[in-house]
Amino acid sequence: MKKHSLNSSFIKGLSLGLMFLFASVTVYAQHYNYESVPNDPMQTRIYTLKNGLKIYLSVNKEKPRVQTYIAVRTGSRNDPKETTGLAHYLEHLMFKGTTHFGSSNVEAERPYLDSIEARFEQYRRITDPAARKLWYHQIDSISQLAARYNIPNEYDKMMTAIGSEGTNAYTSNDVTCYVENIPSNEIDTWARVQADRFQNMVIRGFHTELEAVYEEYNIGLSSDWRKVYAALFAKLFPTHPYGTQTTIGLGEHLKNPSITNIKNYFKKYYVPNNIAICLSGDLDPDKTVAAIDKYFSSWQPSAHIDVPQFPAQPVLTAPVDTTVVGKEAPMLFMGWRAEPSNSQQIDTLEIVAQLLSNGQAGLFDLDLSQKMKVQEIEAGVTDMNDYSVFYVYGQSKSGQTLQEVRSLALDEIEKLKKGNFSDDLLPSIVNNYKRYYYKQLDNNQFRAKQYVDAFINHKDWKKEVDKLNRISKLTKAEIVKFANQFFRNDFACVYKEQGNDTTIKKVEKPTITPIPTNNEKQSDFLKEIVNTKTTPIQPQFVDFKRDLTKATTKKGLPVLYKQNTSNDLFTMCFVIPFGSEHSPMLSYAGGYLDYLGTNKLNNEQVRQQFYKLACDYSISESYDRSYITLSGLNANLPQALALLNNLLNNAKVDKEAYELYVDQVVKARKDNKANQKANFSALRNYASFGEYNPTRNIISEQKLKAMNPQEFLNVLKSLKNYKQTVLYYGPSSLKEVDLLVSKTIQSPKKFAEVPAAKRYTEQTTPKNEVIIAPYDAKNIYMVQLHNQNQQWSADRAPIIALFNEYFGGGMNAIVFQELREARGLAYSAYAQYDSPTRLGDSESFYTYIITQNDKMMDCVGEFNKLLNNVPVRQSGFDLAKQSLMKNLASQRTTKYSVLTAYLALQRLGLDSSLSEKIYKALPSLQLQDVINFEKEYIANKTFKYIILGNEKELDMKALEKIAPIKRVTTEEIFGY
Repeated sequence: MKKHSLNSSFIKGLSLGLMFLFASVTVYAQHYNYESVPNDPMQTRIYTLKNGLKIYLSVNKEKPRVQTYIAVRTGSRNDPKETTGLAHYLEHLMFKGTTHFGSSNVEAERPYLDSIEARFEQYRRITDPAARKLWYHQIDSISQLAARYNIPNEYDKMMTAIGSEGTNAYTSNDVTCYVENIPSNEIDTWARVQADRFQNMVIRGFHTELEAVYEEYNIGLSSDWRKVYAALFAKLFPTHPYGTQTTIGLGEHLKNPSITNIKNYFKKYYVPNNIAICLSGDLDPDKTVAAIDKYFSSWQPSAHIDVPQFPAQPVLTAPVDTTVVGKEAPMLFMGWRAEPSNSQQIDTLEIVAQLLSNGQAGLFDLDLSQKMKVQEIEAGVTDMNDYSVFYVYGQSKSGQTLQEVRSLALDEIEKLKKGNFSDDLLPSIVNNYKRYYYKQLDNNQFRAKQYVDAFINHKDWKKEVDKLNRISKLTKAEIVKFANQFFRNDFACVYKEQGNDTTIKKVEKPTITPIPTNNEKQSDFLKEIVNTKTTPIQPQFVDFKRDLTKATTKKGLPVLYKQNTSNDLFTMCFVIPFGSEHSPMLSYAGGYLDYLGTNKLNNEQVRQQFYKLACDYSISESYDRSYITLSGLNANLPQALALLNNLLNNAKVDKEAYELYVDQVVKARKDNKANQKANFSALRNYASFGEYNPTRNIISEQKLKAMNPQEFLNVLKSLKNYKQTVLYYGPSSLKEVDLLVSKTIQSPKKFAEVPAAKRYTEQTTPKNEVIIAPYDAKNIYMVQLHNQNQQWSADRAPIIALFNEYFGGGMNAIVFQELREARGLAYSAYAQYDSPTRLGDSESFYTYIITQNDKMMDCVGEFNKLLNNVPVRQSGFDLAKQSLMKNLASQRTTKYSVLTAYLALQRLGLDSSLSEKIYKALPSLQLQDVINFEKEYIANKTFKYIILGNEKELDMKALEKIAPIKRVTTEEIFGY
């Protein structure tokens, strides 16, 4: 790696080739040295401050925003055995404030916080239920005294004030990471807040946040995937935290938390020499590092970070199996233990995974998925710091056992070990890997996450840059040799069967008193941050006259064109005014096409050719449009377009494939009925639109089985008869695109009229209604929906945007503050006034919440209080307005998004930026405008209460007081 000073010039004109030369040069200036790697496409700079804090930087000027991650090299792996889930809970508490914010009087608050900490240490040792209840009541009472000083959400208010988006955090086995996406002119203010947060964290609001963690735990009980993951890791890592404890932790530990343990953990791992700040975006490296150093340099490093070490895991000499049960579809999860993430073995394993399943031409894809021998199957790698896992995931088709899926998967791995795959496959994988990598370079999240991964897993950045070079040199012989060494009978296998899991025990909610939000209070630190002045970012709204070109091909097709000047990738999309409202056949036609060939090419050859070209296609539909999209390497566009056109026009009916395809459709429908989220989506569509809705507008099983599959192919062929719009973003000139499309696509002399469509229409809510569908889980999904058939107007867009920001949106909004922060009623809660995406559809308002069954009526009551008497908070309004202004000013519509944005605005009858209209109107809007809007369109309105849950565990009598209850069956909401 090269070492540079801050003001040294970076090497110019580096190619994106695969040959990397490494040298070491040191230049000193401003005492900020950084490391870099020649030919790094991201031109990464890696700094190490004197206290050991790492900074990874990448400049990307596309938008005036910066993606930030602060990665701590610790996760649930390091949780104490007696308090599992600690790392994750600490992640939550990091949002509660410091010695400088989050409290109106830190000194007066401290004795109460100390008392709460001491009482929790005693509480966790009490086993008698009655005594625990009394003791928790004491904690709750003292928490009320401490809450007099607590100012919840001050961190969120500061991030709102600077225009941050995506405020969040996550915890996994080896990492805890804190996420913000900020305007580029707010780096100094962001760094100031983060430095205080990581050096001066104070644990407050403990028991209400604990309730949010309970909610997250209980929501996870409905996820069979979590069970499967935990069961596999328990078998692979029987004496390592990867297998002995989960990130969310044990329910018993969550009920017996230790603030003392959390503090000790924070002091041990939250130190500068165990943390990396990872940034990508429109930044000035010199100024950025100087700002971080200014605020973080006083942070003292740890002389020794004592990370727990664990003995090597016992060798598996034979497959180990286990079975778990749950409501969702049966699934199989197999895993082989692998080397740590920073091992070069992972390079090879990632290629092996692609050889098995790359979505088009892998062994699993061609031999199992395309021949429909299983419902689903894929392979992949989960890499971690101590070990990694190569996994195979599969779902059985109707009438098939999971043991049969396992056998089929192992047979394909045996083919891999024997080298029974096309010689073209490995170079095709490398080309597609390059395509994916260079496409992702546009994404700041991708760049910054690469840095997080490198830091957490102790990866040498020089080796990361050289990765494409390494994998491009892998030979088929090396892969085969590796596969024979790696794939032995030393794997674990989890069978997830369908059934009732009697072992599930949710964490019961304790009785807690809501804490005050104290919104009238502000710390001095918050005031300083809110009032910090920066050089404003000047907005640059999309101008369709400037930013795209409109043309017509020689065959009369409208074209929206924008040139890609940064790489050789393209996206071409044909937009046809024909969607699911016109015919439900389209989605089945596209699905069936995936399994077909032509008179000259069988299905396997078609898929291999697309993959060899590093191109792929998709067919999708919305209510009133369909989209045929082709993307990949522009050099191969002519061949790929010809291949797609040939497939669409000359696909050959395969009756056996059709029968298998219908079986898959029927099995997928059955699986959906067992899935909680799918049930709620179906219920919401049923309640919103009535019986004719996007979920139920399907072809029945009986009709599917009786149909001639040629009918579906005829639907695809007929699409070219309608006047379609061509979208192109890529390096080719407009003239070249016109010639290619005109030559390849056969358009009729006269375009056909699009048939009449039956429109999905959201129903109004003239009275209160309760609609409930059954699903047996420990939590409910609930929406309160109001629709008075209010037609959309662009003139109201500014007030709608501001209301959503103030009331229902992020962590600073009223809904989050009141339902989660103050009362701990839900892990997920928000509200939104919805605008339609096309003219003719109406506006609507809804609340959304996932909560425990016994909290349902509490949530209803609190939501209705907020809706009927929206809190009037000038400071909250000012922050919402400030945030929205900054977000809009730093918003940029670029590349392919310019074309899709134009189409989206056309659907609303507009030809210029709606964001610009909102931005210009915001300065004149006042809090009273928001209050008046809420009173006119939301307060004291009638609602549909849409609930998915087990009514045996719900307060049905209370629901009946709202309105008569309409019970709908699972079959009714799905239509089958």
